[in-house]
Amino acid sequence: MGKHIYERQQKAQVVPFFQDGHYYLKKGLKAYRERNVQKACKLLRRAADLEPDHSTILSQFAIVLTELGNYHESNDILKKILDRVDPEMIECHYFMANNFAHLGLFHEAYKNAALYSEKDPDGEFSGDNEDLMDLLMIEGEEEGIGFEGNDDLIMKQDHARAMLEKGELDEAIKLLKEITAEYPEFWSAYNNLSLAYFYSGDVEKAKENLEVVLEKNPGNLHAFCNLLVFYYYERQDDLVQELVDKLSNVHPILVEHRYKLGATFALVGNYSLAYKWLRSLHKQGFEGDDTFFYWLSYSAFYTGREEIAKNAWERVLEENPSKKGSEPWNEENAQDRKTVEHRLTLVFLAAQAKKFEEIKEFEALVPQSPIEKRFISLSLSEQTLAAGEDDAVFMFRAAQLLYRQLLTAEEKPYLFLFEAMLKARKKEKNLKNYHAWAAAVFYLFGAGHAGRLTKSAAAEKFGVSVATLTKYERVIQSL
Repeated sequence: MGKHIYERQQKAQVVPFFQDGHYYLKKGLKAYRERNVQKACKLLRRAADLEPDHSTILSQFAIVLTELGNYHESNDILKKILDRVDPEMIECHYFMANNFAHLGLFHEAYKNAALYSEKDPDGEFSGDNEDLMDLLMIEGEEEGIGFEGNDDLIMKQDHARAMLEKGELDEAIKLLKEITAEYPEFWSAYNNLSLAYFYSGDVEKAKENLEVVLEKNPGNLHAFCNLLVFYYYERQDDLVQELVDKLSNVHPILVEHRYKLGATFALVGNYSLAYKWLRSLHKQGFEGDDTFFYWLSYSAFYTGREEIAKNAWERVLEENPSKKGSEPWNEENAQDRKTVEHRLTLVFLAAQAKKFEEIKEFEALVPQSPIEKRFISLSLSEQTLAAGEDDAVFMFRAAQLLYRQLLTAEEKPYLFLFEAMLKARKKEKNLKNYHAWAAAVFYLFGAGHAGRLTKSAAAEKFGVSVATLTKYERVIQSL
């Protein structure tokens, strides 16, 4: 026992060197370079405790705090440097401007960016600072700078948001119209009014409000995101892709905007862009609500990150147990993520099987484009081949002819047919002769390739000539 005490005493007397602030600074910067930001923060905090008046240690600590989203604490340290430690460390103004911007305090952000520009116009961060000032002008305009001191407006806006969340749409619309009339440049109210109209089913009025915002306040991110959602629910796929391409080049600095962008991308099914924004917020310690973790789970799952998806879903259920059963890996809830041709196929085959309740349920739960709405209406009608010669009627007739010959509920032939016809519509090719379309798909899809049916026999089944079948075969192949 005495021997062990002696050994412990000997070990206790071994002190390799004095660990001062510089030691922890060096270790902290190494951890930061290795992207272990939490460890870097812990080491730099220790360094700052040991040397509270060392400007380099304090500034590095403040930068790491910013990366973790601790903007207030970062600014407290930067202010201390300027007030008491080193007033000549001008770059602190630039760092503070970034922090204020993240907090949405655009006046303070711009004031500090302008001070940095004035005191060190050719400084290390001068280029970044100019970009920040330009961005602050845009972000500030969007949020309605100048209204932040108006308590009455803030109370009305919060009340309207609460109404929206509760589904009290008529009341919300009435209040938001009062706000926009009294404050015609308060863009946030226009965006909320647009959402209220959209939720109530008045898509045209919803769009009108967004047009007002985008005309008078170009670049309004919330308006663009809302417009993207409207296009998606209308299944205007070309416009969805066009706007996604534009928004993919936007890099907002405000946490709220990054969240909005990520959630919107997830909602329209662009999971790679959604994951980029939502995961970056999560890594920075952003503590979102169940909606944030819902979209993070979906975007992670559909980009092949199943462990992150499942961890995020656990947070969803902690906050909102009613979401159980709507996991992204639950295929029963995946209908709205299918392609247009897949949705048309599901509706068509359900109609052939007389599963009309299934179609009605699909209609209620899944957003449709105008052609899908018309197609569903035809599927539910007892006189499906009656009125009109529009594209939906044409596609339905072609599919019926194909079904009568194939007599199969296998999805592939109808997917092939609908995909080809939808591509023809996009290329502004007129849809003519549905007998020929059905005959060409019948021959192309299987019968001809299997060698069991000649082209002339296939043409005869659908009442068209071999020349016509060949013509439409080529059209489909070109598509």
